[in-house]
Amino acid sequence: MTTPPDELRILSTTAILGYGFPESSFAAGLARDPHVIAVDAGSSDPGPYYLGAGVPFTDRAAVKRDLRLMLIAGRARNVPVIVGTAGGCGARPHLDWTLDIVREIAAEEGLSFRLAAIPADIDREALLAAQARGALVPLPPGPEASAEDVRASTHLVAQMGPEPLIAALAQRADVIVAGRAYDPAVFAALPLMLGFDAGLAVHLGKILECAAIAAVPGSGGDCMLGTLRRDHFLVEPMESERRCTVVSVAAHTLYEKSDPYRLPGPGGVLDLTATTFVQEDERTVRVAGSRMIRGPYTLKIEGAALAGFRTVSIAGVRDPSFIAQIDAILDAVRTRVAENFSRTLSADDYRLLFRLYGRDGVMGVCEPLRGSATPHEIGLVIEAVAASQEIADTIVSFARASLLHWGYPGRVSTAGNLAFPYSPSDMQAGEVFRFSVYHLLTGIDDPCALFPVRIEEIGAPATVGAAS
Repeated sequence: MTTPPDELRILSTTAILGYGFPESSFAAGLARDPHVIAVDAGSSDPGPYYLGAGVPFTDRAAVKRDLRLMLIAGRARNVPVIVGTAGGCGARPHLDWTLDIVREIAAEEGLSFRLAAIPADIDREALLAAQARGALVPLPPGPEASAEDVRASTHLVAQMGPEPLIAALAQRADVIVAGRAYDPAVFAALPLMLGFDAGLAVHLGKILECAAIAAVPGSGGDCMLGTLRRDHFLVEPMESERRCTVVSVAAHTLYEKSDPYRLPGPGGVLDLTATTFVQEDERTVRVAGSRMIRGPYTLKIEGAALAGFRTVSIAGVRDPSFIAQIDAILDAVRTRVAENFSRTLSADDYRLLFRLYGRDGVMGVCEPLRGSATPHEIGLVIEAVAASQEIADTIVSFARASLLHWGYPGRVSTAGNLAFPYSPSDMQAGEVFRFSVYHLLTGIDDPCALFPVRIEEIGAPATVGAAS
């Protein structure tokens, strides 16, 4: 595009790369001649394990299927394909995993293109220096950053804004695969490069990052088209059975936000106090009035550290007497476990947890209906997290055996209190990670400095390396 267009069409394929999308929906989006095909490939929602372990939370075959369709379409139409937060978490192992899939597809399909890879890993020593000078600040209500937590992190990533993606587009990249990225960035990069309003571009990206989840009925596995114009944008699902409504789009605007009117991000705050939502037609919503208020540039830093090892056992309980006394029984078993291993294990060596599904397994002590009725059965998950897998195995085994034969008033059968759906009943869940760093890095002068763009010619006789 030699001159900035008055309209820019962005096709978002799915909520997360690998979640899939109907080919009919994708074809309908392609028929609208999008200027860019983009997808957010990750999230911190699945928890810290995948970042800490350096493994993806999406299936390789599913990711390859989605990417194959996107790459073929992008090259056939000569429009960029942009992937953010590669591999689910965007650390180097996740980025390399995704790049391997891209190269594999290119070889199988005979595709040639200019590939940009943008790592998001942040140097541990640089982060320690930032922490020491007070530049690594908490995200409320999180704790202060500590040097110990930084050192303990197996992977550390910075959440890039749109600027590194814009730098890759400026280097004529046809396909961009980025590490950890601000969710709207992959959708906002081309519009910002072409001079569209930042508030509208980022707000549109906020909606498109989850694709058709903002439609009715919502789906994380379907396509959404965003049409950005100079003073508004339109959002429309590509599957005919879905529609965008004022309520569905406005509600999604509130998604994952602590403040309904302000969304902080790299380089500023998206201000929605003057935003309007209008039903354009039966399936399309027009959005206007969103503003970007520029401020100090900050980057969210994510790190995960090993917290121990987990063993679980799943059982069912149906005796009404047991259920009526279950809190007292579980307290007694906790005490029994602690007493039995008091000579060899301290309270710091393990955590014993019980989750009661059918009563408060989802919300725990926050469950408002906890005392409203006595359930006729409960699913009981016995869990131990300990410094070693062996200790976790021991704690769960002893707690499970104690519960199985625990005596209590009104007990009818002495054969056992628990019903086990699996044999063996105890399962090793392996490593457990915690978010060790979830903070803001302040004092960013150059939004691209931490995110080098590496160019590779795919399908050409030779490769060329470059960085910016």
